[in-house]
Amino acid sequence: MHYRLDRHTVYDFCTPAAFPARYNSAMPEQPQLFLEEECVANTNQRSFSPLEYDPVLFGKDPTPYIVAIETVNNHIRLFIRERGALCIQEEPFRPWLLSDTPITMPDVEWQELKGELEGRRMLKYLAYCANREVFDHLRRALRDEHHEILAFGSLPRQYLMLSGKTLFKGMTFEDLNRVQVDIETSTLMPDQGGARVLMVALSDTRGYEELLEGDEKAILEQLNERIQQLDPDVIEGHNLFGFDLPYLSARAKALGVPLRWGRDGSELRFGSPRQCIIGANSRTFTPAYAHGRHLIDTYLTVQRFDIGRGDLESYGLKEATQQLGIAAPDRIYLEREQIPDLWRADPETVRRYCLQDVHETRRLADLTLPTEFYQCQMLPDTLQNLAVIGTGEKVNLMFIRAYLAAGYAVPTQQAAREYPGGYTEVRKIGLIPRIVKADVESLYPSIMLRYRIKPQADHLDVFLPTLERLRTLRLNAKARAKKTHGAESAYWDGLQSSFKILINSYYGYLGAPFNFNDYDAAEAVTLKGQELVKQIASEIERLGGVVVEIDTDGVYFQPPEYVQTEEEERAFVEQVGAILPEGIRLAYDGRYKAMLSVKTKNYVLQGYDDKLIFKGAALRSRADEKFGRDFLNRAIEALLNGEPEKVAEDYQRLAKQILTGEIDISQLCRRERITEKSKQPNHPLYELAKRFQIGDYVMVYRKQDGSLGLLEEYAGDEDREHYVEKLYKFAARLQDLFPDFESLFPRPQTIVQAEKQPSLFD
Repeated sequence: MHYRLDRHTVYDFCTPAAFPARYNSAMPEQPQLFLEEECVANTNQRSFSPLEYDPVLFGKDPTPYIVAIETVNNHIRLFIRERGALCIQEEPFRPWLLSDTPITMPDVEWQELKGELEGRRMLKYLAYCANREVFDHLRRALRDEHHEILAFGSLPRQYLMLSGKTLFKGMTFEDLNRVQVDIETSTLMPDQGGARVLMVALSDTRGYEELLEGDEKAILEQLNERIQQLDPDVIEGHNLFGFDLPYLSARAKALGVPLRWGRDGSELRFGSPRQCIIGANSRTFTPAYAHGRHLIDTYLTVQRFDIGRGDLESYGLKEATQQLGIAAPDRIYLEREQIPDLWRADPETVRRYCLQDVHETRRLADLTLPTEFYQCQMLPDTLQNLAVIGTGEKVNLMFIRAYLAAGYAVPTQQAAREYPGGYTEVRKIGLIPRIVKADVESLYPSIMLRYRIKPQADHLDVFLPTLERLRTLRLNAKARAKKTHGAESAYWDGLQSSFKILINSYYGYLGAPFNFNDYDAAEAVTLKGQELVKQIASEIERLGGVVVEIDTDGVYFQPPEYVQTEEEERAFVEQVGAILPEGIRLAYDGRYKAMLSVKTKNYVLQGYDDKLIFKGAALRSRADEKFGRDFLNRAIEALLNGEPEKVAEDYQRLAKQILTGEIDISQLCRRERITEKSKQPNHPLYELAKRFQIGDYVMVYRKQDGSLGLLEEYAGDEDREHYVEKLYKFAARLQDLFPDFESLFPRPQTIVQAEKQPSLFD
């Protein structure tokens, strides 16, 4: 251990990682990527060319290898790993906030920032507080007096914002020490009779894996030991916050074994419920924290990963890894309620199952986490927090950091107002062969750059230059990803993906509640986008094509008869794109054997390999019962084959089978997740939710009395007429494809009455 003094009072010590005897401590060589201005002594380790450093995008301080940050007794503690040794560095820190008005308070020092903006209130007073208690007191006082403030509750974010440091500079995703954890338990809830942890599976990204089993107290004690020995930067689990950590914590408390997972030996702690932003939606969860580490729930990261893709029907570990193609070929599938009995009868199967869970968690994190990791190199926040906040908030952090670094005030948010959205239109319904898609590459960012549209409040001109820089960096990284292989290619691909997400969030930022928002600018962008996409559609039709659907930045169309090959289609798209202004590029985005157009943003594309791509909740939704999904799948297959009459026949056959009880109850069930709302008295799941914990999934069906029942408690009491009604609603999603829909698809009442009517032979 050694100590060092510099301009701060700094405590600096390094300790090599210690590992259990069975652990393979040989670290694989990873490519070291440094930013050009980083102060790194041993640059001879660099294995490929660096990325040019930009202080606005990456922060003014290029300190590398920071893997975590915490606050301790009015100090900031930085965890820095160099050459396999973890160094801890501490320095004094004063919490701060911004306000539009200063107030006098002991132990608060105010600094006035530069900058005024007509018509916009400015946060031009920066308050430095002696400690967290003073900060909280000042924040409350300013709010009580109805002043405008900006006060981040996270002190690590505050420190990174003012210092210009960020985490993970000089590192690749593969450099992270990551551990995966999964538990198997005797009950669904830790307060049920007979509750205990049966086993814990652990693995990491350096070759270690182990099953902890036996005496429950010993399992928890060994788990603490392994966490300290493996010393991960990141701990990953699927439904980590919803099940594993609450269960472990409850059992640890019952047995008197504190979960000392912190790098300083401190206990795991739980925060207040908060929102994980998932596109336009959010999900409530209760985070947990381990000092000096990042806790990542892949149940949340896979949902964020699926934004814009919509490929996944379920976010459960087994279902998601299957659909993403990363499940093991010999994967064992067990229902949670099977495990206690199977553990007694066939423990080896449960062991394999548990280990496969951590393997799949690791593979899922490999896929879903790199984007957040590389954004963490740019943005002033922790990995754990960046993995749950929205992209608009990320951009806001970058802009605020740039203004504070220049000593300038930050504007308050502009009042919200409505403005037009993207242009969408369906011009043709039904089955259309030979489809081409063309879309404008990064339409809204391109419009902002081409027509110099930016927030009026951005008087330092940060918005457009950073957008231009991100686009250049992304194109550079994307090109390098294609030219390289292995770890290097993965690095560039992760980096370009992180740039892409930030680029695409710039437009949404304009029309959202952030400090530099501007609704006039957002409207100008969308109106110009509408104009351009309509021009594209008009040019396609002028040249003999048939436009099927227009959706914001792209057009699906049937090319003219003289355009048959892919090469000719690409040339046609290039010809159409020639009408666009400089800086706006129309790209060829695919060709399809056919398109089944149902309604706006709801269609099926059939590739030339006959693979189907579904778009829109009307055709495929995770909330649908299996019988409905299967009916729609068969209907789509029949329509693509030009056999619409089979859809009507299938509808009437299935309706009768439901009424006569020939459909297995598992086909009528739907999967529901227990949430906080489920436990409210007016919620349909209320009575069942009492028996489960938040985060659990249950298979339910509707009973004859209108209540919901559990699949495993089925008693031949399903509401069959209700499910015929549901079938009709499924069929009605395709109504626009059938001009004579009412005659082909009788209403449920008609079918029910016909089924009840006795025949001549009864």
